[in-house]
Amino acid sequence: MHAIHIAPGRKVPTRSLESVEAEAGVGLVGDRYHGSRHRHVTVQALDEVEAAARDLGHDIPLGATRRNITITAGPIPKRPGERMRIGDVELEVVRIVAPCRLLDDWIGVGAMKAMHARGGTVFRLLSSGTIHVGDEVRFD
Repeated sequence: MHAIHIAPGRKVPTRSLESVEAEAGVGLVGDRYHGSRHRHVTVQALDEVEAAARDLGHDIPLGATRRNITITAGPIPKRPGERMRIGDVELEVVRIVAPCRLLDDWIGVGAMKAMHARGGTVFRLLSSGTIHVGDEVRFD
């Protein structure tokens, strides 16, 4: 696992973390979606963000995409019910997530288009634990 970002509120910059507490059925502690019914964690793939950056013509800071977890390489599971593990924490796909309309403001004109079909996946947390940068990612 490559990076962790959380944001305590809407339009508030994300913070990069080395680890985060994941609470089953609740979300990532400190994130704005903590306590939401199904949107517990968003996951993107570094190789997809890098491809979007090439299309855009400049780097895309991982925190600017507003996704919580960045894994090193995809593909990320996308069908509802598919599962993956990050360390000891089990996640289940809820749906794919579209890039945020504000990406053009945060990253630059064309960022939303460059991230189209690369926006990642929304997961619910099925188990609790600590997720660390560097944890193994397994697809079930």
